[in-house]
Amino acid sequence: MFDEIVMAEERFHGEGYQEGYAEGSHVGVVEGRRYGSLHGAKMGSEIGCYLGFALTWQCLLQKCTDEKNCKKIRALDSLIGMIQKFPYEDPTYDKLQEDLEKIRGKFKQECV
Repeated sequence: MFDEIVMAEERFHGEGYQEGYAEGSHVGVVEGRRYGSLHGAKMGSEIGCYLGFALTWQCLLQKCTDEKNCKKIRALDSLIGMIQKFPYEDPTYDKLQEDLEKIRGKFKQECV
C-alpha cells in the first residue's frame, strides 16, 4: 500500500511535468510568433520610410546638376542600393541587425 502511494506521487509528478512542458512550449511558440510579427512589421515600416525618403529626394535632385547635388544623389543611390540588398525574406540572416544599423547610419548621414 505504501509503495502504491509513493509510486502514485511520482507518476502524478511526471504527468504534471509533461503537461506543463507541453503547455509552456505551445504558449512559447505563440508568443514568439506574435513577437516576431510585430518586430518584423516595425522593421519593414522603418526601412520603407527610408526608401521613400531616398526615392523622393533622388527625384527632386535629378534636375540639379551642380557638384554638391551630384554627391547627394550618389549617396542616395548608395542608400537605395543598401535597402534593395536587405534580406527581407531571410529572418535567420546572421548580419540582419548589423545591416539595419548600416542603413540607419547612412540615412542619418543623408539627413545632415
